[in-house]
Amino acid sequence: MKSPKQVHLETDILRIVRGTPPERGTAPERGTRRGSQGQGRHGSSQGRPGGRQGQPRRGSALRTAEILLHDREIQSLQEYANIVSIKRLGFNDHGPVHMRSVVLNALIMADLLHSAGTKLSLEADEAGTYEDSQVALLCAGMLHDIGMTVGREDHEHASVELALPLVDRILREVYGEDIEKRVVVRSMVVECIVGHMATQRIHSLEAGLILIADGCDMEKGRARIPMMIATESRVGDIHKYSASAIEEVRIEKGAERPIRVTIEMKDNVGFFQVEELLSGRFTSSP
Repeated sequence: MKSPKQVHLETDILRIVRGTPPERGTAPERGTRRGSQGQGRHGSSQGRPGGRQGQPRRGSALRTAEILLHDREIQSLQEYANIVSIKRLGFNDHGPVHMRSVVLNALIMADLLHSAGTKLSLEADEAGTYEDSQVALLCAGMLHDIGMTVGREDHEHASVELALPLVDRILREVYGEDIEKRVVVRSMVVECIVGHMATQRIHSLEAGLILIADGCDMEKGRARIPMMIATESRVGDIHKYSASAIEEVRIEKGAERPIRVTIEMKDNVGFFQVEELLSGRFTSSP
């Protein structure tokens, strides 16, 4: 059964791809609040032509979100990734809540950029549309940490290996026989997943959004379960304690730039999260 937090995040994700901003306020079990996401006019449209032979279909981003959020295999992979991360390795949340948080963060930032007139890479390269970028962000965000089912080291590459069959299945359902579109979006998904640890140089704004979105999921709720089950000190504890010091992360429209990220913490140990998970990612992002 999905947790209240998962359901809350899914509701916000679906609101964005439908073209309406997520609800304001504090989500249950986690301290993150998301700010204004523009006017909500750039989301998926209903009845847009596409799919097989140009037949009308629901918006591709909305269809992708619905598939991903209700896929039992993906849910099982995410849940087991969390078991390995927390119980076996002693890290914080890398499961269903984290991956949905990354999706939501990435979609919010993409919408802020789009509302400000900044084209994401697929649109700028004339290889796809803004909605195709949303599809890539949805897939990458929901699958970027499933490699944690194998282990921490190089888990981004394990994530790609596990994700490719799932991505191929989903994109075929979304884009039908449009092989060119499937190739473009699949390639973007791979770049986003491989690049989310900042160990490999990335070249697209979409991959940069996943990189930053992942780093922004650092608030106190992410360490709630590891802190509850911890019985003794072990390697990786700094991730739990530093995350527990982060009270709130806000992603909102900036005054001088399209995006502003605000972090509030209750203790200096929280700076580890900012330095380890976020600061370097800003310089690595295109």
